Amino acid sequence: MTIRQETAAPSAAPSVAAPVDPGNTLANARIGTADLVFFVVAAAAPLTAMAGVAPAAIGMGGLAAPLGYLLSGLLLALFAAGFTAMSRYVRNAGAFYAYIARGLGKAVGVGAAYVAVVSYNLIEIGMVSCFGYFASTGVEDLTGFALPWWVWALGCVAGVALLGWLRVTLSAKVLGIALALEVLVLLVLEIGVLGDRGGSTFDPGVFDPTHLSGDGVAGMFVLAIGAFTGFEATAIYAEEAREPERTVPRATYIAVGFLALFYAFTVWVVMGAFGGEESVAVANGEGGADLVFTAGGEFVGAWLADSMHVLIITSAFAATLAFHNAATRYMYALGREGLLPRGLGRVDRRTGSPGRAVVVQSAIGLAVVVVGALADVDPYTVTFLWPNGVGVLGVMAMQALAAFAVFGFFRRDRRGLSRFRVVLAPLAAGAGLVLLTVLAVAHFDLLTGAADGVNAALLVPLPIVFCAGLLMARHIRRADPERYALLTTTDVERD
Repeated sequence: MTIRQETAAPSAAPSVAAPVDPGNTLANARIGTADLVFFVVAAAAPLTAMAGVAPAAIGMGGLAAPLGYLLSGLLLALFAAGFTAMSRYVRNAGAFYAYIARGLGKAVGVGAAYVAVVSYNLIEIGMVSCFGYFASTGVEDLTGFALPWWVWALGCVAGVALLGWLRVTLSAKVLGIALALEVLVLLVLEIGVLGDRGGSTFDPGVFDPTHLSGDGVAGMFVLAIGAFTGFEATAIYAEEAREPERTVPRATYIAVGFLALFYAFTVWVVMGAFGGEESVAVANGEGGADLVFTAGGEFVGAWLADSMHVLIITSAFAATLAFHNAATRYMYALGREGLLPRGLGRVDRRTGSPGRAVVVQSAIGLAVVVVGALADVDPYTVTFLWPNGVGVLGVMAMQALAAFAVFGFFRRDRRGLSRFRVVLAPLAAGAGLVLLTVLAVAHFDLLTGAADGVNAALLVPLPIVFCAGLLMARHIRRADPERYALLTTTDVERD
């Protein structure tokens, strides 16, 4: 393995030796396609997305919900076309940061880097509280054994920190098991509904585009696109992947395709279990949030509903671990380049993990849990929804920038790739993602459940850290032009 620096121009050859210690790099060639898929799909948390969020999307979007999930997946598939094309030329644990810098300029890239660090850390913090909430309520409902949510959350922080410190392949195995169980329980639900209702389950009318004109469709799309958050993490692991030029694109397409089809099919079946209009009424009525659990109990048995209540706990843990790994790799990448304290850019020599970033990220999660416990706030509506909403919005904004960055990167030289893949697809994806980001801001209360004043306060940090990145880049360019020229250009190659 060699570490090199290359100039920002897409066609330039490497010319400057990298100021990177080869012994201080992430463990390479350990992650395969299946591992990458596990990281990505586990981060999306299919059971949490379907049992915890889809009922709200059905209530808002009505009969358009299945089509909404499918169209969201198609939009992200367009994004993936250009994203994976660029992955051939950029292998950096900073992913979005490096992509945006190469396509839109270093200053914008540094601004996006700070947004990425904040966003992934906020999502991970939110998922810790989500785990604590589901574990506390689920275990008490099933066994009568009661512990405060924050006790479970502290256990989650410790478990995730341990797995994040150890070899990355162990995390992949844990995520793979959790993901298999999540998918299995939803498949059992689908089989139960189909066995009871047969072909009447499927109403092709839900895919009528005219349903997209409903008042709540904008909010539904915000929730649907949020269910895919984390799929872009395939590129974050490029430095640790085997044959990244193949595994990263392959894993990205598999993950996006699977999530789009699985989400749309599951929502279609759940709606078909009760009938289209009736399912919308149930979702909007008392107990509507339990729509999927209700379907499991009614069409399969109470044991399935109980199983889903247990597995949604493991789903939250898996998502926490996946976002923890993503957040620590962003901190490692920025620490390595001096955009964050350089100590974060150190790895554990034995495991090859970004050990110091793991410690810092875990300390942040610990602090939030402690503050939440002392303030006695609601773990779901405050310490989960608030940071998670901000994090999802930040990721959506970065996806939009990354899509336009792909176009910028290939604008002068398509490198033999098709016009559709590096021009039309990224521009269409960028436009769609900008629209969804605007909708997310306009309907931010759907992501947080908070009042307008709170939402305004929650939105402020993202533009602030982006501007801080612009100022940091400007300072480095003036103070140390040579260092500025090398920003975002660290790539890992395999001999």
